[in-house]
Amino acid sequence: MLIGVPKEIKTHEYRVGLIPSSTRELTHHGHQIVVESGAGTGIGMSDEDYKRTGAEIVATAAEVFARADMVVKVKEPQAPEVDHLRAGQLLFTYLHLAAEPELAAGLLQSGCVAIAYETVTGPRGGLPLLAPMSEVAGRMSIQVGAHCLEKEQQGRGILLGGVAGVPAANVVILGGGVAGTNAARMAMGMEAKVTVLDKSLGRLMELDTQFGPTLNTIFSTVDAVEEYVLDADLVVGSVLIPGAAAPKLVSRDMVRQMKRGAVMVDISIDQGGCFETSRPTTHADPTYVVDEVVHYCVTNMPGAVSRTSAHALNNATLPFVLALADKGHVAALRDDPHLLNGLNISAGKVTHAAVAADLGHPHVPAEEALV
Repeated sequence: MLIGVPKEIKTHEYRVGLIPSSTRELTHHGHQIVVESGAGTGIGMSDEDYKRTGAEIVATAAEVFARADMVVKVKEPQAPEVDHLRAGQLLFTYLHLAAEPELAAGLLQSGCVAIAYETVTGPRGGLPLLAPMSEVAGRMSIQVGAHCLEKEQQGRGILLGGVAGVPAANVVILGGGVAGTNAARMAMGMEAKVTVLDKSLGRLMELDTQFGPTLNTIFSTVDAVEEYVLDADLVVGSVLIPGAAAPKLVSRDMVRQMKRGAVMVDISIDQGGCFETSRPTTHADPTYVVDEVVHYCVTNMPGAVSRTSAHALNNATLPFVLALADKGHVAALRDDPHLLNGLNISAGKVTHAAVAADLGHPHVPAEEALV
């Protein structure tokens, strides 16, 4: 199979779909790789690094898309990239279509076969291709949240961990999944007072066993969310319903009642955000203020630590890329029900139930849509 790797063009996105060690593995399996010149610059990899693995370097993204049977990316295709997609072409990347109706329309019109990293499932549950970036985003949420609490950033002027004789900040994390757990770990490491709210009692018990009395675990209800959010200095939103839009757990009215200079970091923004006041931002302009509460809603947080993120992502995606390339997408999807769960769009049909429901499109089961 001929596999294409274009340079990411989303604002301040420095990751790359395939790192050189992945392209070497694919060429070892007999596949051809075309990489857009400069695609690896953001992770410190040159065109020569790719050439040494057997990949071919081409000048433009247009050539990558025109030649490739499968395009491997990181972020959802931007408008110029959607225009390059063609019927039957395989696209493997993050999509987050529930929050991107225009992108979904473009993919449907193109006739491509789009597999989303974020809905591929694992044999033991979970989302193995989302997990590494959730881990990065969770850890980053505390870094950026601590920075945003500084007075110069319009925050409360609070040091997250406090100092002797001065209280530490209250950090509230909505959702105890991979992102929320990593946020809690970082926040506790910085000696903040940390509370995690989740609707799964089993998950709360796991967190309690893992972290002990250092972490406060609370069953999530409307009352509990309101109580803890209104007392928080930093709120991290990390809720996820696979493929679907994130539920709005924090209302606009609650934001009005929060402490002035409090900070909200919405990791769920790729799926529409879990705060009613959330709207997507970029690394170039990451924050805005609503009712004197600082909001950080960058849609590609891990892109800021591109080298770490690209390597972590490739560790998870490479086995699936190999399966798709070695078998062809139809056989690979039929052989692996977890990979099949990643199929969001196929030849003009929406094949993921949650995506179809949120976008208002008819749902065609993935098994029936394979072409």
